[in-house]
Amino acid sequence: MPQQAVLSPVDAASSAYGRLMQRSQQDPEGFWREQAGRISWQRDFDQVLDDSRAPFARWFVGGLTNLCHNAVDRHLPARAEQAALICISNEMQGEPKAQQDGGHERVLSYRQLHCEVNAMAAILLERGVRRGDRVLVYLPMVAEAAIAMLACARIGAVHAVVFGGFAPASLASRIVDARPALVVCADAGFQNGVAVGYKTWVDQALEIAGHACPVLVVDRGVLPWTRVVGRDHDYAAQRERHLQADVPCVWLESNEPSYLLYTSGTTGQPKGVQRDTGGHAVALATSMDLLFQARPGQTLFTTSDLGWVVGHSYGLYGPLLLGMRSVLYEGSPLRPDASAWWRLVERHGVDLMLSSATAMRLLKRGGRRAFRSADLSSLRCLFLAGEPLDEPTADWLEEALGKPVIDHYWQTETGSPMIGLPLTDLDGHTPLRRQRGSPGLPAAGYRL
Repeated sequence: MPQQAVLSPVDAASSAYGRLMQRSQQDPEGFWREQAGRISWQRDFDQVLDDSRAPFARWFVGGLTNLCHNAVDRHLPARAEQAALICISNEMQGEPKAQQDGGHERVLSYRQLHCEVNAMAAILLERGVRRGDRVLVYLPMVAEAAIAMLACARIGAVHAVVFGGFAPASLASRIVDARPALVVCADAGFQNGVAVGYKTWVDQALEIAGHACPVLVVDRGVLPWTRVVGRDHDYAAQRERHLQADVPCVWLESNEPSYLLYTSGTTGQPKGVQRDTGGHAVALATSMDLLFQARPGQTLFTTSDLGWVVGHSYGLYGPLLLGMRSVLYEGSPLRPDASAWWRLVERHGVDLMLSSATAMRLLKRGGRRAFRSADLSSLRCLFLAGEPLDEPTADWLEEALGKPVIDHYWQTETGSPMIGLPLTDLDGHTPLRRQRGSPGLPAAGYRL
């Protein structure tokens, strides 16, 4: 058989992608008008960009859309039985409830996810949550976290997901700011393999904050918890009553908020970033295609917790907007050993993976052998973000993994990458030249 020709890398500036990037800077409104066609609108927008109050901008003014519809409902005709979420817990393997329920892995098709989200939405409505209300989500990496986020989006509520590792005082500061109409929490999560009482911490945080609201408890059967009569509600019992619910999507004006997400607070008081709806959905759908070069039906494994912006954008919304499968993982990358993630890539045929340079430096301790202990033939590319990827780590990682490693830059405030290059040009074949130690050039649609 003739060997396939090896294409030489081209400079981004002279590539088709580079020309698209230049056009996006010269005619941003025309560019983003085209990209807006990637999502469904219940009513078309009147104006692409209103920057009359710069630096505050409003995108796709007047357009009506819904994140949950775009992430779930619109895929039902073609992808109802395709997996949407693959939820894996290495922490629950030894727990009696996990063994009773059939293991520590749960796969939800788009049809099943639609059913679960409708049930959760019905529960929220029954508990008095309405459009514009905040719902604080304090859950580990379980399916219910994604379900709660999508249910909020469905009814026009604003979810505020708090990373499960935060103790009561940090949780209380976010409650004081968000003033949630309801809190969704678990009985417990895990830190370094040790069970931690999430419900107990929520009780303490609400007391510190001096805030009263209903609490919906996802009981995983890990730790006992104390029910506050009249305030606390068991999710499983509520879910059973609402499994046949059909809750219509609330169509939001593009600039209405979709969620609140607090920065970590490492540089001072945590800041709540309020994300819009339409602009964010369009930016995510655009990045999934132009930067990650993902396709419907593929599998994306994002290692970030849903409590961080990477988890929001590319653990949940980004892949579902495109009709992909998303892998959610609860557990340490080093338990039971440094090859845990790579075995997962093999088992689920992961196409694309998104992680952090910090996590990869951690995995280096297992040596090259850990990277090569699984069949990674399905994996096309590893994307890293979160902090700078230094050149020595990038070189070592690419050699050990045997796959392209791409750095890109963004932050909680932007919601999607500002700087980064795709693996190949728009033809999907010609590689773009990359420079170690640099995430590349401004993403298409950004002027930096």
